[in-house]
Amino acid sequence: MIIEGSALENGSSPELARQTMLYDRSRSYDWNFEHAPKPVAIGDVSEPTFAHRFLGMPCDSPLGIAAGPLLNSDWILYYARLGYDILTYKTVRSRTRECYAMPNLLPVECESHLSPATLHASETMRGSWAISFGMPSKAPGVWMPDVQRAREKLPAGKLLTVSVVATPQPHWTLDQIADDYADVARRAVESGADSIEANFSCPNVSSADGQLHQDASSARVVAARIRQAIGDKPLALKIGAINDAEAAKRLLDATAGSINGLSMINCIPANVNFAEGQPAFGGESRGIGGTAIREAVLRQVKLFQPLADEFQIEIIGVGGVSTRDDYRALLDAGVSSVQVATAAMLDPDLPSKLR
Repeated sequence: MIIEGSALENGSSPELARQTMLYDRSRSYDWNFEHAPKPVAIGDVSEPTFAHRFLGMPCDSPLGIAAGPLLNSDWILYYARLGYDILTYKTVRSRTRECYAMPNLLPVECESHLSPATLHASETMRGSWAISFGMPSKAPGVWMPDVQRAREKLPAGKLLTVSVVATPQPHWTLDQIADDYADVARRAVESGADSIEANFSCPNVSSADGQLHQDASSARVVAARIRQAIGDKPLALKIGAINDAEAAKRLLDATAGSINGLSMINCIPANVNFAEGQPAFGGESRGIGGTAIREAVLRQVKLFQPLADEFQIEIIGVGGVSTRDDYRALLDAGVSSVQVATAAMLDPDLPSKLR
């Protein structure tokens, strides 16, 4: 496989190209969507090893990249070339949804663990940031053929997950929300997705689609509807922070019959102030990602793992991984995949370091 980024095409060395963050947070989401590292012709590839299984499917390793950095097929193919084997297409919808206003990625001063206190914005990236996109999406007429392109160009040994979410309208019922989730998931499968990740948690929206993981009875209805729509395709639910064992049990009691896995955690909400003291994001909380949530992710994985064994589902560890020790800690805790986002955006050489 030969996939190169624009920095290489301009004559820079691979080492120099990989020292630069590929997503430009000073520019808009749409600009970054249109300026992905451009893949060129895919040539011969090494033989796949199929040394791992993820949601019952063979792949080359448990190393993945979460929904977020992979805006379209060009981004997916570039990161696949870097060494990620489980790639998650950024969350798509049944209709167009514009991105929130900038800043979409705001570095914060929180290096080790997230506390309830309000965080402060930082001029430089220190390992964590507030994430404010609002789950934007192109129309199905754009993302469906692009998902198909990604799957067709990914070599054997690599898996393509598509993250999906509903787009609730005012006064929608739970049945309508479930039908919308199911419709998007069905479209993603028709486009070639190897598995579906239903986003049941987004810290940056207040509608029902962002809070489903907190309501087991509603989660049951939506998960079952998605299962009906996608047949036997693997299905994972992306969930937010759950610190209570009883709440974890309720969620799995309600959904385990419909799903193959749980992906955790989809950021942790916090308020952020600028250096001058005024609130960022209009005073609304935003999801924090990066090293600040590492400890919380590991705690939650350990909370859920006995239940995962009981209900025979897999746990996907997402959040805070930036070193080999972080990677190994989640694998030792029993996850079937370790998926990174922030660290992948900051350090394109991360796969070689983890391996």
